[in-house]
This record gives sequence, C-alpha cells and structure tokens, in this order.
Amino acid sequence: MNIGTFSFLFTGILLNAVAQLLLKAGTKAVGAIHLTADNWFDIGLKLATQVPIIGGLSCYVISVVVWIVGLSRVDVTIAYPLLSLGYIVNAIGAWYFLGEAVSAQRMLAIVIIIVGVALLTRS
Repeated sequence: MNIGTFSFLFTGILLNAVAQLLLKAGTKAVGAIHLTADNWFDIGLKLATQVPIIGGLSCYVISVVVWIVGLSRVDVTIAYPLLSLGYIVNAIGAWYFLGEAVSAQRMLAIVIIIVGVALLTRS
C-alpha cells in the first residue's frame, strides 16, 4: 500500500471518528433520549438542529466518499481492519474532548489494536 492510498483510508477513518465524537457531543446537549410514540418527532427535530449532529453527519458523508476512493485502490481485507484505528482516535478524542475515562484496560486494548494494525499493514 502506498502513501496516497493510506492517506485516503486514514482520512476516511479520521472523519468517521470525528463524526462519532460530534454525534456524542450533540447528544450530550440533548440529554438521554427516550423515544416514545408521542415524542419521537420533537426529539428528532431537536437532534436535527444540533450543530454537532449536523457536523457529524457531514463528516460521515465525506468519509464515505474518501473511503470509496481508498477501497478502489486496496483489497478490502487490508482496508477494513484499518478501521480499528478509529478506536484509538475515538478513545483519545473522547478522553480529551468529552472527559471520558480511559482505564488501564482500555489502554491495553488500544496497544493491542496498534500492534494488530501494524502487523496487518506489513502483510
């Protein structure tokens, strides 16, 4: 895999991770969601007007386009496992931007993911 292909794939991964963080930020502004037959429209409208939600959905759309370009250049058996890099980006972003805890067990899991991705990219 050349640097250009990796760049497309990694950009797609980053955009996907940013989308998750933005969606979470948007839901934090709304609060816990409990849908019922009576409130689904009001909650949907509230979510649809949250700037972080709109930004997250936009990141998803762009990430899909970038990901498709990357997939056109590399086997899916290489590209798909690279998505696990998103776990790392999300864990760091959730800790830094959202104040979520990253325990020792989670850190160990991230290290295992990094080793797995490194092995994969060398195959």
